Amino acid sequence: MNLKRDWWVVITTIAITSFLSFSVSASDVTVKKINNLNGNTIKGVDISSVISEEKSGVHYFNEEGKKENIFQILKSNGVNYIRVRVWNNPYTESGNGYGGGNSDLAKAILIGKQASKYGMKLLVDFHYSDFWADPSKQKAPKSWQNLSYDQKQKSVYAYTLDSLQKIKQAGIDVGMVQIGNETNNGIAGTSKWPEMAGIFNSGSAAVRKVDKNILVAVHFTDIQKQGNDKWISKQLHDYNVDYDVFATSYYPYWHGSLSNLTQSLSDVSRTYNKKVMVAETSYPYTYQDGDGFGNTISKDSNVVLDYPVSVQGQTTALRDVFQAVANVGSTGLGVFYWEPAWVPVGPQSNLESNRLLWEKFGSGWATTNASEFDADAEKNAGGSSWDNQALFDFKGKALPSLKTFKYID
Repeated sequence: MNLKRDWWVVITTIAITSFLSFSVSASDVTVKKINNLNGNTIKGVDISSVISEEKSGVHYFNEEGKKENIFQILKSNGVNYIRVRVWNNPYTESGNGYGGGNSDLAKAILIGKQASKYGMKLLVDFHYSDFWADPSKQKAPKSWQNLSYDQKQKSVYAYTLDSLQKIKQAGIDVGMVQIGNETNNGIAGTSKWPEMAGIFNSGSAAVRKVDKNILVAVHFTDIQKQGNDKWISKQLHDYNVDYDVFATSYYPYWHGSLSNLTQSLSDVSRTYNKKVMVAETSYPYTYQDGDGFGNTISKDSNVVLDYPVSVQGQTTALRDVFQAVANVGSTGLGVFYWEPAWVPVGPQSNLESNRLLWEKFGSGWATTNASEFDADAEKNAGGSSWDNQALFDFKGKALPSLKTFKYID
């Protein structure tokens, strides 16, 4: 027995194991390992705008700079779930799109096919609107605006059933369906909780009809506001809403501390025996604007940023959201990063050329056509206000922060 040699092996093994337990370096970023990570953790991204981006001439490149299918790039970097929004009819009568990816069912199917091809599940995010739905806007689709509540319930059921059947018939692996998007204050033009609950249940019933194995999610935000999570989850319980997953948006610069996120999700999960997750998050890696259309988060934004605005800061911010959800326990499903591929369609210097592409393919936040549905859309007509929060640089090359999904294990 060689004691000197054997002790060297032991010491070296401990040193290597300790290093791997704490961090992994990916190019020029470091990713600290997640504690309590579930082997089935959802590592998701929402790339709803990607079809419009590619139609506008955008290409994607892996970290080595080689052009590659974006779904392959995502899969290679540990992503296992794709989220896609669905608007009922984001077009004018003459067929001109509203923008924001012109995110209709046809595009969801195209994205879903690619996700399934590369072994990733799909989360279908029904907004039940023709354009953006969030806490400030939950406008019913054009074709539903004159319907009674009972008629709207039936329409939600029929629309969800038909859409989901078409997605499934395309051979897409649907793991989850979201009934509404950030529905704190309404859904499909309805803002009273008894009626909101009926809408939720109409959508849920359609999902159960298609496939009982598909998880049904409801999605809210602003749970950092005192009592918001408790009040919303109680309404869902009191009105007997049928769902599996309580999802929230969590943007570090808007939605409070990570400890509060964990506590809020834990309370909902423990009280009502529900699974929980973060349906949207992101963080800027630069303050620069890539396309001539101002960014949502800039140096002038009135927000507190707890991480450096850098690729490493973006990496750590995403990693820490995963940790906050993992801290909930086995019911914490995972995290989706919002629009990591929404990059410029052209450089800032080509603003007029960019505008033509945004209008033609809907690859910006909104087109001028959207004002017929949303009166505020005109002031938001233009490009991506999210390009500085993408996980690809302005030319479509994968940033090292994309490896976060792979290395948190």
